Amino acid sequence: MSKQTITVIKGDGIGPSIVEAAIQVLDKVGCEFEYEYVDAGLTALEKTGELLPQATLDAITRNKITLKGPLTTPVGEGFTSINVTLRKKFNLYSNVRPVISFKGTKARYENIDIITIRENTEGMYSGHGQVVSADGLVAEATSIVTREGAERIAVFAFETARREKRKKVTIVHKANILKSTSGLFLKTAREVATRYPDIEAQEMIVDNACMQLVMNPQQFDVIVTTNLFGDILSDLCAGLVGGLGMAPGANIGADCAIFEAVHGSAPDIAGKNLANPSSVILASIQMLEYLGMQDKAEKIRSALADVIATGDRTTRDLGGSFGTTDFTAAVLERL
Repeated sequence: MSKQTITVIKGDGIGPSIVEAAIQVLDKVGCEFEYEYVDAGLTALEKTGELLPQATLDAITRNKITLKGPLTTPVGEGFTSINVTLRKKFNLYSNVRPVISFKGTKARYENIDIITIRENTEGMYSGHGQVVSADGLVAEATSIVTREGAERIAVFAFETARREKRKKVTIVHKANILKSTSGLFLKTAREVATRYPDIEAQEMIVDNACMQLVMNPQQFDVIVTTNLFGDILSDLCAGLVGGLGMAPGANIGADCAIFEAVHGSAPDIAGKNLANPSSVILASIQMLEYLGMQDKAEKIRSALADVIATGDRTTRDLGGSFGTTDFTAAVLERL
C-alpha cells in the first residue's frame, strides 16, 4: 500500500512553527505520511508574485488532503481571501469546527462538546451582487441559498451526527425575517431531518442561539447553519472553550479536504517561539479521523489533554510561561 501524501501549507507568521509542531506529533504517533510542502499567502506572494500559485493548487488537487497553517491575505483592494478562494476552487462546501473543553484552559465553561457545521460556498459569502452606488451612499450584497446547497450541508450534518453517535442536530436560521433565503435553508433542512429519525432535530433562530450558547452551551451537540451565521457561531463556540487557539477547522468537499488552524497568523509573535500549536494539532486530529485513523487521533488528543490539564510546559495563553517547542516536547513525551 502506498503511503498517504499530505499537502502541507506552513502559512505565514506563526504558521511554520505550529505546523512543524503538528507534523512532529503526527510522525511520533506513527502515521508514516509523506509530506509535500507548498506555499500560499504572503510567503508565496514574495516568492512568486501570487497568493495562490498554480503549483500549490496542483498539489492540493493531486493529494486531496491538505494541512494548513494560518495565511495572511493582504488587506485592501484587489486581494480576495485565500481561504474563500480555496473553498470555491475545490468546492469545499462543508466547514466543520469542533470545540471540546480541555481541563486547564482559561475557559468559562466545562463539558462543552459542540460541532458547528457551516455551509461554506453560498449565503452572504457567495460574492454575488456586491455593488456600491456611484455616489458611495448605497451598498448592496446578494445572499444566495440553493436547495442543492442546503440539502448537501444538512445531509453532511446529520451523517456526521450519526457517525459520531451524537443525539441532536440544531438547525440555526433567521427564517422569521429572511423568509426567502433562510426560509429555503430551514425548509430543506427539515426535509433532510425526516430521513434521520434516530437523531433529534431542533430549530433555533440565530439570535436566540447566540444567547443560549452563552447561557447554557451544554444543551448543544451538532449545529448546522448557513455561511455567515456559521462563521459567527463557530467563533462564539471557540470562545466557550478558551479561544481560537483551541479551535481547529476542516473544509471538506466531495473528494478533497483542507484541515487548518482557524486563528490568524499573529505576526506580532512570529519567530518568537511563543505560539500555542494546539489549534493545528487539533486540526491534524480531525484529519486523522477523516482518514479513518481514529486510534492515532485518540492518542494525540489524550496526550494534548494531559499536557494542558497538568499545565506541563504550557504556553502563555494557557496560563504557562513556555514556548511552542517546549509545549510540543511535552506532547511528544506522552506519545
